Order: sequence, then structure tokens, then C-alpha cells
Amino acid sequence: MSRAALLVLADGRFPAGGHAHSGGAEAAVKDGRIRDARDLEAFCRGRLHTTGLTAAGLAAAAALGHDLAALDAAADARTPSPALRVVARKLGRQMMRAARAAWPGAGLDELAVAFPRGTHQPIVLGAAARAAGLAPPDAAHCVAYETVSGPAAAVRLLSLDPFEATAVLARLAPEMDSVAALAASAALEGIDALPAASAPLLDITAEQHATWPVRLFAS
Repeated sequence: MSRAALLVLADGRFPAGGHAHSGGAEAAVKDGRIRDARDLEAFCRGRLHTTGLTAAGLAAAAALGHDLAALDAAADARTPSPALRVVARKLGRQMMRAARAAWPGAGLDELAVAFPRGTHQPIVLGAAARAAGLAPPDAAHCVAYETVSGPAAAVRLLSLDPFEATAVLARLAPEMDSVAALAASAALEGIDALPAASAPLLDITAEQHATWPVRLFAS
């Protein structure tokens, strides 16, 4: 297992397309639900323990080697928003391109052939982690971090001090660890045991955000 590979996969500069997505933060800022660092922390914490936990479970299961077609169906069932399903597959395609360039191999090639239109991004991330020689908890940690680091891009929307945004991520680190551990443990029990936590307000605002004629982020 390569810790350096984990750093590459979790690096914000990894060209997987996530920088173009706010994880619902843009809509929350417009609605007045995120106004400062305290609000951002609450938003990130809520996202981490709901959709973040669910996505981390999917990634850990993919890294463990569970059936990817079954995982794709499980991801669809856990993503009620059509707009977010589109986003998940779009990000999955971009992640696939980056992962195949970084860690070429039969596993990722087979996944790309099986899902020519893309599968959900956490599944691709888990498969990439497996190809890089990482363990399921590593994949879960990547997703947990991504879940909160994406919305932290709200610094661009709020003119928030980037030091404050980074402090938010640091304070959430113990919770990221616990979410990743819970997700990886569930993956060991099988697909039916994977978390299915949801955040209905994120689903609703994602549908609204998708109709905006002008927006800074894709989602």
C-alpha cells in the first residue's frame, strides 16, 4: 500500500473535475444558509454525515472488489435527485480518465467498458484506489475529505478568509476519520449493508441550481 498514492488521489489538483462543483454550497450561499465560517462548518458537517457517509461506503465497497454493476444500482437508489445522478456520472467519467492515466490496468479498463456513459464518481474512486494498491478505508477517507473540501470552495462565493476555511476542514478531521471508518466497516458486510443516509434539502436545491441560467459552479 502506497501512502503517496493516497496523497495523489486525494490531492485537489488531481484532474477529476471536482473543482467545478460546490457540493451544494453555491445554492446554500444564495439562500442565506451559509454566511460565514460557522455556517460553512455546519453545512460541511451535515453533508459529511449524510451524503458523504453514503458515498464513502460506495467507494470502500468498490475498493474492496464488490460487484460494480450492483454498486452502480445501489448508488442510483441512494441518489434521488436526477440532477445529482447526472453530476455523479459526469464526475465519474472525468475521474476515470484521470485514474486510467495514473494507474493503468485491466480493472479500470473493464469498468470503463462496462459503463461507457460513466458510473457514479465514488465507485470510480474506489476502483482507482484498488488499482493504486490502496485499501477500502483509504478510498473512504478520500471521499470523506472530498465531501467537505468541495463546499469549502465557498470562499470564492463569500470572500471568506481562506485561513478560516482551512480551519473548518481541520476541525472536521476527527469526524472525517469516524465517517471513513464507519463506511469501510459497512463495506465489509456487503452491498446491502452500505449506508443510505440522505440530505433531502441538498437534493431539492440541486434541482433548483441546475435550472439557474447563471452560476459559478456546475453543481
